[in-house]
Amino acid sequence: MADARAGRSPIRLAHVELVIFDCDGVLIDSESIASLALSETLGEFGVVMTPDEAHARFTGGAEEDTRAHCRELLGTTALDEFFALYAKRLYGGFRNLREVEGIGDVVRALDCPRCVASNSSLYRLTRSLGRLDLWQAFAGQVFSADLVARPKPAPDLPLLCAAEFGAHPARCVVIDDSPHGIEAAVAAGMLAIGFVEPGDPRPSRPDVLRRHGARFVAEGSDALRALLPEADAWLGERRRDPG
Repeated sequence: MADARAGRSPIRLAHVELVIFDCDGVLIDSESIASLALSETLGEFGVVMTPDEAHARFTGGAEEDTRAHCRELLGTTALDEFFALYAKRLYGGFRNLREVEGIGDVVRALDCPRCVASNSSLYRLTRSLGRLDLWQAFAGQVFSADLVARPKPAPDLPLLCAAEFGAHPARCVVIDDSPHGIEAAVAAGMLAIGFVEPGDPRPSRPDVLRRHGARFVAEGSDALRALLPEADAWLGERRRDPG
C-alpha cells in the first residue's frame, strides 16, 4: 500500500533493524536559528561573529562543547548571563521552527523501527522537535545526550539506541549531518549516512562527512529516500561477505 501521507511508496529495508536520526539539521531546520541567536548574543558581549561563522564553529557539538567555546571567547564572569540571553533568543526563535523539507515523509515511509539520537538536551528537544508533528512519528523514542556518560563523537548514544530496540549495531543505520555524529556511528559499528541540508553554508560538506567515515551522503530528503534502499543492499552484501 502506498504511503498515504506522502503519496509515495513505503521505504522497505530488508537488512536494517533500526534507523537512527540526528535531530538538528536532519529532522528540523534549527541550526540557522541557533547560529543567528549565538551571533546576536555574542555581539552584545563584544564578540563579532557572523551567523555563518557561528554555524561553522558550534554546529554538531554537545551543549557542553558550546559552553566550552563560549568560555574561551568570554571568560567565566559573564557566562551565565550570556547563556540566559542566548536561551531566550533561541527558544523564542523556535516559534518559527520547521522540519527539514521532505524529511517527515521519509520518516513515516520507513517500514522498520526508527528513533532520534541527539547531542541536545532533552529540554531543548522537547521545545524544538517537540513543537512539530514529526515528534509523534517517533512515538517517544527520542534519546538525548543527557542519557549517556559521553556525547557524540563517542559511540555511547547510538549504542544506547540499539540496546533499547534490541538491534544489532551492524544492522543499524545512523543519519547525521555532523562529523561528531558520523564518528559516533562508525565507532558503534553502524552504517553512517551523512546528511547535507540544501543551503548549508559550510563548504564541501559532503567531502567532510565522507572523510569522517560516512559510507553514503545524501544531499536533501529526496536523495536520502533514494539512497536508503542502496544502503540496505550494502548491508545485505556485507552480511553475506563479512570480509
